Parts: sequence; C-alpha cells; structure tokens
Amino acid sequence: MSESRVAIVTGGARGIGAATAQRLARDGHAVAVVDLDESSCTDTVTRITKDGGHALGVGADVSNAEAVNEAVARIADVLGPPTILVNNAGVTRDNLLFKMTEQDWDTVMNVHLRGSFLMSKAAQAHMTQVQWGRIVNLSSVSALGNRGQANYSAAKAGLQGLTKTLAIELGKFNITVNAIAPGFIATEMTKATAERVGVSWEDFQKGAASQIPVGRVGQPEDIANTVSFLTSEESGFVSGQVIYVAGGPRT
Repeated sequence: MSESRVAIVTGGARGIGAATAQRLARDGHAVAVVDLDESSCTDTVTRITKDGGHALGVGADVSNAEAVNEAVARIADVLGPPTILVNNAGVTRDNLLFKMTEQDWDTVMNVHLRGSFLMSKAAQAHMTQVQWGRIVNLSSVSALGNRGQANYSAAKAGLQGLTKTLAIELGKFNITVNAIAPGFIATEMTKATAERVGVSWEDFQKGAASQIPVGRVGQPEDIANTVSFLTSEESGFVSGQVIYVAGGPRT
C-alpha cells in the first residue's frame, strides 16, 4: 500500500467526487470531502468512516479565495498537511450562445477554473514544504467542443492548460499535475442533462453507450480508479497529461 497521505476532494458530496473520496480512503489516505454545503458531505464521510477510513466534511465555495484558504488551513490543522488534491467541483449552466447569460458564463468559469486555481495555490504551499504532491484536475471530453456548453467547454479546456503549466512549475518539488477528461459518466449531472433535452434517462444512456467503443457508459468508479493511480507513489513519472477516460479514443 502507498504511504498514507491527506487528500482533498472538491465536489465530494456526490457522483465522481464521492466515488473518488471513497476510493482514496480505501487507498489508505485521510480524506477531506469539500463541497459548497458542509452538511451535504455527511453521506460520503459516513460511508468512509463505516468502512474504517478517516474523513472530514468541509463546506467551502471553491471560487472564493478566503473560503478556500480557510478550508485548506482547517484541513491541515485537523488531518495534517494535504498533499493530494482532486479538483472535481463543478456545475453546469448549459445553453446555446445566444441564450447564455453572463452569469451562466461566470458561474461555470468561477467554479471550475478559478476554483481549481485557488485550491491548487492553497494546497501547493503544503506540498512544496514536504517535497511531494499530486494534483488531479477534472476536465471533460467537452473540452473538445460540445453544443450548448460554450462556458463548460471553455472552462474544461482551460483546466488542461492549467494542468500542463502547473506540471512545469511544480515538477521540481516532486509534485505531479494531471487531468482526467471523463466521457459519459452516469451521474446526477448527466441525468439532469437528459431531463433538459427531454430524453428519458434510460434512453439517454443507451444512446450514449451506442457511440462508445466499449459499449457502455462510464461509472463514477471508472474515474476514481484513474485518480487512484495518478495520486499514487507509482505515478511519479506521469505529469502534465490529460487522460481521456471515455471508453474509447478522443482527440
């Protein structure tokens, strides 16, 4: 087993974030489950502790610098210096360009891109001190372009640029920075998309699976498994990469 570390997972209350938090706990790490509402983290924290792991629920708006700094300081005080960070927090405000409001744009950019910047900046202070760290940013296949997601696509593409730049800057401190770009993953977020376009959840998944080479949609655990590798000791020579976990090749 890898050495026990302190991990932070943003957007950890549900979906990919919850699966990732639970997986990192099974890997032996103490996990800070961060979400906008601290009470929403309870289920994830409870599952981890029931399985014998150690977790802390933390409420924080990742787009707010003061809130981020307070959250990371609290995590360091309670669990120890965080050296694993998974920037997973995200929202969608989908619409075609002519219908998209400035608030739709700003909200998505602030959570995904500004949030990952602020969290990475706060966490790297602890990582550089101990000369070890792992940062994983959640991008998306939407970074390649997706109708009705100008804001989300731009934010997810921006995360790939952030990933590569931080990998260059932080590498000398034995910190790796990578991104995962999920394809279709069955979560509340994709379920909401099905509702928005007026398709049943079952048909939405079947339609997606028919376009995926492996013939199925992804599950949150598929992403969590990849995070597990990228945050391990063994992944130390993998940095600045964008891994498309999408059931087939995406370019």
